[in-house]
Amino acid sequence: MEALAEAPPPTRGGGAIRYVLTKIGGGLISLALVIVLGFLLFRVLPGDVVQTMFRGRPATPEAMADLKRQLGLDDPLYQQFGTYVWNLLHGDLGESYVFRVPVTQKIGERLGPTLLLVGVATLIAVALGLWLGTRSAWQRGSRFDRVSTGVALALWSTPTFWLGMLLLGATSGLFPTAGIVDSDTPPDFLSQAVDIAHHMVLPTITLVAVIYAQYQLVMRSSLLEEMGADYLTTARAKGLRDDLVRRRHAVPNALLPTVTLVFLHLGFVIAGAVTVETVFSWPGLGLLTYDALSRRDLPLLQGTFIVLAGAVIAMNVLADVLYRVLDPRVRAS
Repeated sequence: MEALAEAPPPTRGGGAIRYVLTKIGGGLISLALVIVLGFLLFRVLPGDVVQTMFRGRPATPEAMADLKRQLGLDDPLYQQFGTYVWNLLHGDLGESYVFRVPVTQKIGERLGPTLLLVGVATLIAVALGLWLGTRSAWQRGSRFDRVSTGVALALWSTPTFWLGMLLLGATSGLFPTAGIVDSDTPPDFLSQAVDIAHHMVLPTITLVAVIYAQYQLVMRSSLLEEMGADYLTTARAKGLRDDLVRRRHAVPNALLPTVTLVFLHLGFVIAGAVTVETVFSWPGLGLLTYDALSRRDLPLLQGTFIVLAGAVIAMNVLADVLYRVLDPRVRAS
């Protein structure tokens, strides 16, 4: 009787592909739940869509009924949902009730300012948080550590909209408080870039002040854990200076949780920009979401909701995959 051949062990590459596909599958399931939730949530909000659209203008009941029929709002809920999902699968988010343009077009117009604001704020917050976290951990118990950690905890717990309103009052007249560029700015590239940077000061400071603290505290905690490791004692015993031990050995190993957090938190920063953009009238997705909510523009609300929630889900999946790439202990499991 021939011995049964043993099945070959699974390859490392196959395990990695299976891991990535599992994470992507979980993200798609989450996105499907977001689509269902977004559709139902915005239809239970108080108020009537058609009445909101006719606000301030005389309208007969016949005209309102005709508009509701044109928008498909008199169809059964299941039929509205089926139409919505069918259009969504074909890349159609519908047409904005207020702006009378495709939702994808309106989102595309507002996506650039949001990515600019979030990108600049994230880069500054990461650099500031890593530097402060590293220095705080290396000078644990010092006045610098106590002050910087206390400030970080205070800012982390501060509501974003309240901090933005505070900055508006404290810097009145120093910086623009609305928009992205003045209408009278010359059309050349340099003048436009300087004006945009001037308008970005207050919203960027607000975002940085809220999000850098988390990076600092995580970096500080990670570095404190590494500082007691045996390999650092060995490095010092070899005669390496403290700054070399910190830069070449401790910091690179402590960076892993912080780098993962950056990607994990990026989606939340994009979604959290709603309040900052509303306070400073920054013409991005956040302000667009606020306008759609105040005007009961259902297609636009659903579209921005999917984009913002999708950004959070995508960054979560990317963070999980990146963590496996960076940490050999996860790859080995």
